[in-house]
Amino acid sequence: MAPVHKALQKYKNKVIHKILHTGQHFDDNMSAIFFRQLNLPKPHIHLETESKSPTEQTAEIMVKLEKVLIKEKPDLVMVYGDVNSTLAASVVCSKILLHDKPIPIAHIESGLRSFDLTMPEEINRMVTDTLSKYLFITEQSGIDNLLKAGVPRQSIFFVGNTMIDSLVSYIRQAKKSSIIKELCITNKNYVLVTLHRPSNVDNLKNFRKVIDIFRYQNNINSDTEIVFPIHPRTIKMMKKFKLEKDLFSIKNLIITEPLGYFDFLNLIINAKYIMTDSGGIQEESTYLKVPCLTLRENTERPVTSIIGTNTICGLNSKLIFSEINKIEKGIYKKGKIPKYWDGKASERAAKIIVKKILK
Repeated sequence: MAPVHKALQKYKNKVIHKILHTGQHFDDNMSAIFFRQLNLPKPHIHLETESKSPTEQTAEIMVKLEKVLIKEKPDLVMVYGDVNSTLAASVVCSKILLHDKPIPIAHIESGLRSFDLTMPEEINRMVTDTLSKYLFITEQSGIDNLLKAGVPRQSIFFVGNTMIDSLVSYIRQAKKSSIIKELCITNKNYVLVTLHRPSNVDNLKNFRKVIDIFRYQNNINSDTEIVFPIHPRTIKMMKKFKLEKDLFSIKNLIITEPLGYFDFLNLIINAKYIMTDSGGIQEESTYLKVPCLTLRENTERPVTSIIGTNTICGLNSKLIFSEINKIEKGIYKKGKIPKYWDGKASERAAKIIVKKILK
């Protein structure tokens, strides 16, 4: 959202863009720090949603958001990605009638599909795309998926990846981070790990598989550190399954709290390779041409594996170790940067949004 907000400021004599924070991500390291580091104003509206089950949280956002939208009467509501807040806002906008019409929705990062209905994010994406009037695409697969679903071609706009816009804007600042020194690690001699998907951390058998993968990585190269900024969800499940001892016994494992944008981006840039179940990190690593092994059975961002540096591994230890060996030998695929991942996606989106609103 950050680069889109900034791009819309160029049209502030024509458009007022207000930032609404639902409160879904409440931890300082998962929320407020991004506003500070990305030079965003404080949210104009904050719903202060409490941490609850996904259904309760979605319902609370919908109830609170309805009151805000009735008061604000926006010409357009922009939603991002595939989180519960995205789904909640889309449903509310479709049910509120202003001037006898629903509030138009613009979905940034539309059309992505993993085709895995066990993922909550997949449901969020499908519903949001169905309800959206303007659908902004990051890669060709998004266009293909939407057309197959019957979305009118005139509603689809291939603008590129706004998250890469933020990366391009702040890469110099990120390179100045001292996180490498603070963690006492060496450039290109550590593995960066992130895990938070229910399929990996809510399942005891799969969580144990992940720990075994960490152990084997040490057998391949015991000099390579494993840096693991741990997600609040992952900590919760680790404690529930009583896996602290197993995890902390792994040689060369460095566990940190969730990191700010600049520190984390610096770790991506300087990693030997990445193991993750995050969609966004698949994109960032592809742009930066850093090898990425995705510990999922699928991806909603196929361009990262088709032409990028990403390999979909699931928890197939044989495949993971084969790819790690390629990385260690310097024969892993190099990858290319996808079309329109050039730091200008937000400018293209803003131009279209202003044109459509003022039409």
